[in-house]
Amino acid sequence: MLCCKQMLAIVSGMGQHRGMASLHVGSLGEFLREQRRSAQLSLRQLAEAAGVSNPYLSQIERGLRKPSAEVLQQVAKALRISAETLYVRAGILDERDREEVETRAAILADPSINERQKQVLLQIYDSFRKENGFDAHPAPEGDGGAGAGAGTTER
Repeated sequence: MLCCKQMLAIVSGMGQHRGMASLHVGSLGEFLREQRRSAQLSLRQLAEAAGVSNPYLSQIERGLRKPSAEVLQQVAKALRISAETLYVRAGILDERDREEVETRAAILADPSINERQKQVLLQIYDSFRKENGFDAHPAPEGDGGAGAGAGTTER
């Protein structure tokens, strides 16, 4: 499973790279309420499962509070939905960034490759995106010990 720190680093990098979009907390709260009800959870049950207070979750649902990416991740985990979906709803991620985040998340979550291989793969992914005119984002955890020149090719 993708580490919380890795996912937050990805989301934070996206926000720094493009600028944080304004939060659409009203629609986020409505969406959370719908998801909670369809999961047949009370407000109290979801708050407990997500590790947040009942009043705080209520304020989020009513659009009175703007939750952090970390809180959104905890709520998504408790609802068993994609954290990226909540990030898009909250305006933290642009809809078009979602595919990139999901690709990065899949790479980082793959247990069949080691950390160095993951970082090299992310570097290659970034170079292809840059070559094709898309913004490339730095790897969230540094170079992962990949060494100079890893993931680059001669032209």
